[in-house]
Amino acid sequence: MATRQTIDDLVKVLPPELQRAVEDFIRFLLAKHARKPGVTLRQDWAGALREFRDQYTALELQRKALEWRGD
Repeated sequence: MATRQTIDDLVKVLPPELQRAVEDFIRFLLAKHARKPGVTLRQDWAGALREFRDQYTALELQRKALEWRGD
């Protein structure tokens, strides 16, 4: 694996426009792999369908959800 010095040496021999391309690519890689802050999932809906608990099974609800999605 190339060391930091080797990478610097290789970049230095490139023409300026390719050095800028290398810099752009490095910035792209950093942005792509940057940790994005997680969003806290809301669960204020929990228990909202409690009244239907005895009316439907989990399998029936799954089938209905698939039907609604068109799957």
